[in-house]
Amino acid sequence: MKKEKSESWEWVKAIVIALILAFVIRTFMFASVVVDGESMQPTLEPNDKMIVNKIGLQLSEPERFDIVVFHAPGGNDYIKRIIGLPGEEVEYRDDILYINQEPVAEPFLDELKVSYSGEILTGDFTLADLTSESVVPEDSYFVMGDNRRRSKDSRDIGPIHKQDIIGGASLTFWPIENIKFTE
Repeated sequence: MKKEKSESWEWVKAIVIALILAFVIRTFMFASVVVDGESMQPTLEPNDKMIVNKIGLQLSEPERFDIVVFHAPGGNDYIKRIIGLPGEEVEYRDDILYINQEPVAEPFLDELKVSYSGEILTGDFTLADLTSESVVPEDSYFVMGDNRRRSKDSRDIGPIHKQDIIGGASLTFWPIENIKFTE
């Protein structure tokens, strides 16, 4: 009887430890999200399931073109690509991104630009046109969806604050045919 009680206690301890580890991992390290909508096509498809790395942003600053998940106004979480970093001027002119008045290539848009057959993908704007700021504010980022015509992003909601970023979207794991590390 004592052996059964000891074995039961070991199972209870193992289950409690597993639950605590799952809570810590989910809360502080990784989370899963589902892509909702077309704003990141063709990079991400609607209903793709992804792993969000929460610890990467605690160890380093987000970089241009990182794909991040963040808390947006209205209580929703969005997934977008970082375009402008703190202190930078952001402008689009003739479908070309300019950072601090220098053109910056966006190779991840090449496929989508071809599908639009020469039509403009990203309309002209400057950061000052959209906000009262001439540069991206300190501790904030200018984000956009890859499918610029179907994205609600910093052009609509303004720059996002670093503290609103949940983490970097690092891996698509479902559906199986879409498994990939995000670029």
